[in-house]
Amino acid sequence: MVSELDDEEIIKRVLSGDVNVFEVLLQRYRPLVFGIVLKHVPHDSAEEVAQDVFVRAYQSLYGYAAKSSFPRWLATLAVRSCYDFWRNHARNRELPLSSLTEEHQRWLDEVLAPQSREAFLEHTARQEGKEVLGYALDRLSAEDRMVLSLVHLDGLSVKEAAKMLGWSIVKTKVRAHRARREMRKIILELIGEGMRLR
Repeated sequence: MVSELDDEEIIKRVLSGDVNVFEVLLQRYRPLVFGIVLKHVPHDSAEEVAQDVFVRAYQSLYGYAAKSSFPRWLATLAVRSCYDFWRNHARNRELPLSSLTEEHQRWLDEVLAPQSREAFLEHTARQEGKEVLGYALDRLSAEDRMVLSLVHLDGLSVKEAAKMLGWSIVKTKVRAHRARREMRKIILELIGEGMRLR
């Protein structure tokens, strides 16, 4: 039965012309790909990005070298597809502060209150904090967003993130540092705009 074959055998069969057997790999690794994609792109775009991952995998199968496992290779393609998603959407990321919901504005007001430090720490654990983080992430470049997400939100090492992004370790360290600094700047500007609106 085809579904019982290991990844390498399935790949050999696909490369030999039995393209329909690729469906087994698609079903086998759908949860892995969606797990990665859902962490890094909006939910309404996840299906499209995941499909892109599998199209890339199929098209790149001739270039797959069994130096690493197929799931690891596929995970790298998934991360790079997420990166490409944000790079393609970077032009549309400009959001004025007025686009924040009343809930977000209330959250900013509370952060700016006299007990702001304590209120800020409480609220960062809540959904509003996640949404403000998402707002700030949307303002980062695709490169900064992905490296920040991989290293600081997903907890990957710099070496692991570099491999997934196809970058050198030095470039990844530098980008991670710059991304943290840019994120801090965006959040401070957001708080500053909130103070001017009061």
